[in-house]
Amino acid sequence: MTTTLAPQVRMGKAAVWALGLLAISTGALESVVAPTLPLLQRELDISPSTGALLNIVLAITGALVTPLAGKLGDRYGGKRVLIRLMAVVSVGGLVSAMAPNLPVLLLGQVLQGAMIGALPLSFIVVRKHLPAGESKVAIGLVSGMFVGGSMVGLLAAGPVAEALSRHWMFAVPTFAVIGFTLLVNRLMPADQPGRSDDAGIDWPGMLLLSGILVTLMLSLAVAPDAGSQPLVLVALLVLLAAFVSGWIAVERRAAAPLIDLSMLARPVIWKSCVLTFVICLGTATGVFLVPQLLDVSGDGYGFGASATEIGFILLPGAVAGTLAGPAGGLGERRFGSRAVAAAAVVIMATAMLALSVAHTEVWHIVVGKALIALANGLCVTAMVTSIVSSVDESDTGIATSLILVTRVLGSAVGGMLGGVLLTAGTPSGSDDPAESAFATGFLIAGVVAVLSLLVVRSMSKGAKK
Repeated sequence: MTTTLAPQVRMGKAAVWALGLLAISTGALESVVAPTLPLLQRELDISPSTGALLNIVLAITGALVTPLAGKLGDRYGGKRVLIRLMAVVSVGGLVSAMAPNLPVLLLGQVLQGAMIGALPLSFIVVRKHLPAGESKVAIGLVSGMFVGGSMVGLLAAGPVAEALSRHWMFAVPTFAVIGFTLLVNRLMPADQPGRSDDAGIDWPGMLLLSGILVTLMLSLAVAPDAGSQPLVLVALLVLLAAFVSGWIAVERRAAAPLIDLSMLARPVIWKSCVLTFVICLGTATGVFLVPQLLDVSGDGYGFGASATEIGFILLPGAVAGTLAGPAGGLGERRFGSRAVAAAAVVIMATAMLALSVAHTEVWHIVVGKALIALANGLCVTAMVTSIVSSVDESDTGIATSLILVTRVLGSAVGGMLGGVLLTAGTPSGSDDPAESAFATGFLIAGVVAVLSLLVVRSMSKGAKK
């Protein structure tokens, strides 16, 4: 007996905006750590590389939850899974808000990492309830508002932490997440399950992927001291290779793999993932290094700015990041994905290389950070919309999860790179990293962006509509 599914209910504008507002609040909650890292490092008495862990644990959780959320959303319905996921995020935000020390704060960040899975679930719902052209604009809107929310968090975290406490900078966006989750639950039409297979969750794949991510971060953390403990680094690299080999073997045999490697083999998808990784590595490097540079008071470099002043200096970046998402979606429709990706990579490379040699004036930082935010929003949105239009509707969650996992990996590596460089570049007996550590971080991200142009040249132009 065959059951005919009822047609999906069209999504109203109010529901799209509710998703966007939820994206703003989750983006803000995700980003409050970045501008206040110097403050947190002082209050918790931790080094820059240890401070980078606050971003990394969130990224690791996101990388694990995102493909799982996309798969469950495709199978059981995006709205149903989204609401439950945001409940976990809300608990994480409250734990972070009440955290008395670093271990509890890390636990809160682990739970908050579930928010990364919200974007593919939003894309599933949008694509099911809107025509193709409108869904691209809606995806660009939601992506852009998430980026804009991240910039709002960067801007507001400092004033809130200084006027109230570090606890409130987590509490305020968490209350917004709770409120907008309730609004989405009320306004969003329920989407019907897409697939009803009996395959279970790929727990071995998830466990091995978590091992890969943790080992990768540990390897990056140990790398600066490799001269004094080479066997530790070698052991970590061997363990990393073993995890990667085991994970690939498991994913190839799994009935319902966590990440579909055959889908990743498609040129449009792996090229999009490479570009997303590069752009997000550069973005995370800038997001980590810029507040640290603004905070430090070195000999001829740094600004000695407070957390509030740092937020205001980053305001132009907030505006650029907010506008870049919708612009990326519209640009992909009009000019194709390759043109938008090329523009984003050139902007990122220009910003990073310029900051590596010119970072002694406030306007250097303002312009550089705005260009970084613009490049990030353009590229990520264009890559997501390009992939969404290249796969079947039932694979939307899995395909966009690949991009978002890559985003998380790029952000984690970029953040850890910045933390390791500053820790290694801090002279003995000093609290301030050397200027060369900042310049090296910007230079590495810029060179990687330039090299990624080779991938951009091999991309197809993408459909123009």
